[in-house]
Amino acid sequence: MTNPYDTLHAFYGDLHNHCNVGYGHGSIENAFDNAVLQLDFLCVTPHGHWHDLPTEPRLAAVADYHLRGFERTAAQWGHVQDLVRARYQPGRFVTFLGYEWHSLRYGDHTVYFNADEGDLIRADDMPDLRAALRQVRAAGTDMMLMPHHIGYKVGYRGINWAEVDPEFIHLVEVYSMHGAAESPAASPRYLHTMGPLDWESSLQYGLSQGHMVGVVGSTDHHSAHPGSYGHGRVGVWAPALTRTAIWDALTARCTYALTGDRIQLAFAINGHPMGAAAIMGPERQIAVQVTGGDALDTIEVLHNNRVIHRWTPPLLHETALPATVKVHLEVGWGARGENVDWDVALHVAEGELLAVEPRFRGHAIVEPQAKEQDRYAFSVWEQPSGDSVHFTTRTWGNPTPTTASTQGMCLELRADSHTRLTGTVNGQPFDVAIGDLLVGPRAHYLGGFLTPVLYFHRAVSDSDYMASFRCTHNVPTPGRDWYYVRVRQRNEQRAWSSPIWALAEDG
Repeated sequence: MTNPYDTLHAFYGDLHNHCNVGYGHGSIENAFDNAVLQLDFLCVTPHGHWHDLPTEPRLAAVADYHLRGFERTAAQWGHVQDLVRARYQPGRFVTFLGYEWHSLRYGDHTVYFNADEGDLIRADDMPDLRAALRQVRAAGTDMMLMPHHIGYKVGYRGINWAEVDPEFIHLVEVYSMHGAAESPAASPRYLHTMGPLDWESSLQYGLSQGHMVGVVGSTDHHSAHPGSYGHGRVGVWAPALTRTAIWDALTARCTYALTGDRIQLAFAINGHPMGAAAIMGPERQIAVQVTGGDALDTIEVLHNNRVIHRWTPPLLHETALPATVKVHLEVGWGARGENVDWDVALHVAEGELLAVEPRFRGHAIVEPQAKEQDRYAFSVWEQPSGDSVHFTTRTWGNPTPTTASTQGMCLELRADSHTRLTGTVNGQPFDVAIGDLLVGPRAHYLGGFLTPVLYFHRAVSDSDYMASFRCTHNVPTPGRDWYYVRVRQRNEQRAWSSPIWALAEDG
């Protein structure tokens, strides 16, 4: 059976994020600069309109900063379009034009143009919005809507599944910094002031009601840092890194949602890729292939929202040094709220550097602040030679014992018993053996007690971060069934595939 991913490549992006165009923080230039560090495609989505903005006196401050944000978006909309046009580099970095349309009744949506220009549509209900999008489409520019932070209760800015129309909605945002909306059991939980997850606003509920939607992760980050690590990203399978190819993959639902690590997830049934809807008989041949960013913990295949197959790693591994390893370098810790600027130069000695995955994050701030940060673009990385990496970044201490504000870089290496990581951190030398990191992590403090730390996570072998399996599912009475895959790593980073629908011959 052919592999539908043989001619495709995995690309990673963020389709929902904010800056100070709207009511966020940091310039839109900062947002684009941060995005190109670790993403392949981007849409910055300024706050555009809220047709049923609450008017209660207790929410006066909320209404005020939204209205001021909408004014800034309208005033800078031409500049937004100019940047989308200027920053598009086919084959290197893809940009889209879009904005956010708020609604208590219908749920918040992001609006996308398959172009670098278009009018800011301020429709006052969903029928009017759809009518306006039809006009744009009829004029030659395709349009798309995406419900985001879907998990909130209907009427409280969560998804209204009764209004989800396949004419423009192909995808829903199943993960962002708000939390995971797959199901009430999903993690991380919804903990924002807007409230908890409601079952009838979850992905599983929508699928059970017959909706055919794919999934994405987005950050919904408000500090000019698209792709902020741990806050959400989307993986797309496409033949090329162009606006047309990415758009076609999005509308075909050939997508998956990520929390942070650049997990590569390929999932097929009877030769059909994720997002497909195809007539199938009672026997379904399921193929799953995952390359993680850390050790894999569980991979589950679900049929009609129930787990039918669970992969877990073997209990024993060979003791020989693996062919390839991944090492996550993390910097941060130290005093809470105290900025620390980092300069890390690293060299792979007696080994080969195969790939570099930046894991940078921005300030996790949503509401307006009394005082802005001095800058919101503070990370840069380069590869001076084939076996060297240099990056500068900033950390500010973890705000709570359970919330990370660290920065990181994951290296994939071909290594043997002699391979070492050497270099300097803020002028101090370090020298760490990969063999030691395969046993356990190592910490390098910049000074005494309660000072910042360069942390080398335990090295993860290829047998731990790669998995491939096949299984067969037999359905006694074929109908309109759906399947999807979810992945969890040992570092708690996750991925969810878009579903594949198996249809009976009668539809």
